Formats: sequence, C-alpha cells, structure tokens
Amino acid sequence: MTHPAGAVLQAPPAQYEGFEVRREVERAPVRQAPRGAGSSAFWRKLAARGAGLLLPLMLLLAWESASALGWVSRHLLPPPSTLARTLVELAGSGLLLKHILVSTGRVGAGFAIGASAGVLLGAAVALSRRLSALLDPSLQALRAIPSLAWVPLLLLWLGIDESPKITLIAIGAFFPVYLATVSGIQNVDRKLVEVGELLGFSRATLFRRILGPAALPSVFTGQRTALGLAWMFLVAAELIAATKGLGYLLSDGRETGRVDLVLVAILTLALLGKLTDSLLKFAEARALHWRDAFQAKE
Repeated sequence: MTHPAGAVLQAPPAQYEGFEVRREVERAPVRQAPRGAGSSAFWRKLAARGAGLLLPLMLLLAWESASALGWVSRHLLPPPSTLARTLVELAGSGLLLKHILVSTGRVGAGFAIGASAGVLLGAAVALSRRLSALLDPSLQALRAIPSLAWVPLLLLWLGIDESPKITLIAIGAFFPVYLATVSGIQNVDRKLVEVGELLGFSRATLFRRILGPAALPSVFTGQRTALGLAWMFLVAAELIAATKGLGYLLSDGRETGRVDLVLVAILTLALLGKLTDSLLKFAEARALHWRDAFQAKE
C-alpha cells in the first residue's frame, strides 16, 4: 500500500500483531475490589435468604401474643409455645421420627414412580402424534378425578397394605410431570430442531442434544409441582387404614380432640414439603447450570 507522500507502508510482522493492544492493556490501571466487598456481599446474600423467615416469625409472634391476651381460645388454637411442648414430647418419645420416616418413605416411593412414568409417557406422547391422539384424551379425563375418589377403588383392588397408599401418591405425582414434559417438548423452538435435522442428527440424538435439554426447565417445574401434590395426596393415602405416618397423626388428633397434635402434624408436613422442594430446587440449579436465565436484581 502506497502513502500519499510516496512512502510505502508495510503490514507489521505477525509477531507484532496486537502488540499495541497488549501494551495499552498493560498500561491500564488495575481496579481492585474495595475492602470488605466480599464480606458485605456474603451478608447481603445471607440476608436475602433469611428474608423468607421474616413473615413466619412475625405470624408466630402475633399468634402467641393473641393467645396470651385472650383474643383466641387456647383450646381451639393452642399457642406456638404449647405446640413446641407437644413437639418436644413427640420427638422425645420417638413417635414423631417414626411417623416422619414412614411418611417420607411413602412420598419418596410414590413420587419416584409417578414422576418417572410422567416423564416417559409425556416424552412419548410429545414425540408421536399417533400416541397423542390415542392416549392424551383419556389421560386428561383421568386427571380430573379427585384424589379421594381413588381411595375406595384402590382399597378393593390392592387391599389395605402399603400398595394402595404408594399408588395413590404416584397418581398424584404423575399428571403434573406428564403435562410439564409434553408442554416442554412441544414448546421447543422449531428452529433448533431444524438445525439438528440439518446436522443429520438421528431421532435419539435430536432428543438427547436438543429436545431434552430445552424441555428440562419445564420438566423440573412439573416435578416440583408434583412433589407438593405428593405430600397432599399423602394425607388422603394415610387415611387408608394407616397406623403410622403424619396423616395418621392428623386423624388421631382429630379423634382424640387434640388440636395441638393436628397443628404439629400440619406444621411438620409444611416443613418437610419445604425441605424436599429445596432439595429438588438445588438439583435443578445443578442440572441447569448452563442456562443463562433472567434473575431479578431487587
């Protein structure tokens, strides 16, 4: 290339390419994080996580105060201090742990069966128009049946052992996962599927590389919904001639007129539901770490 003045400009050798850029980068001042920034970020993160405890603590305080002032009947609504004593008594005798282990085992087995069937059948229906036309109408009709309507039928078919209880929980967990799987796969961007087809992906590879990962967020949402329903169906399941479990504890408190037992069972169910949902949410975050999703800043 010739300069207007007649000088000849030559391109810089390859070893000098980017030299000026590197030199400017080296000259640029290094910005250091202010002191205490790491610790302040830690405390902000901790405060954000603990903010969820604020409302329950305020409700418990208001509940205890209303009971102490005589605004509510202690017989109909025992204060949190009474519930704490009942909880300590049940925990000390070992009964509470026994009921928790039995109920958790039932929920775990029923959820595993129902969620697995929901994912498999949902994927099959979403990928096949023939299966969708054949199965989906019947499944949508079965989904509308209330949980308690299954109880007498399961008793007649499966007896009064563990089988009807786990089956009822599995039914409750199946439908949310099935719907979420079908919706997640069918709502995958068509352009992504076309790219996979242009690359020559087989049907199995297309599902493994594109359809499955794209539908995974929806599937996890369905699983979290199903897990909550599994704990709800547990109470109906443990009305089937159960002698152990948190549902039995609820029924026993009702029959003996002990409101404190009923409330302790309800609060325990709420805590277990929250704990298991948090575990599933943690698994979702680990499985979807690649996702660049929107997060609220405030």
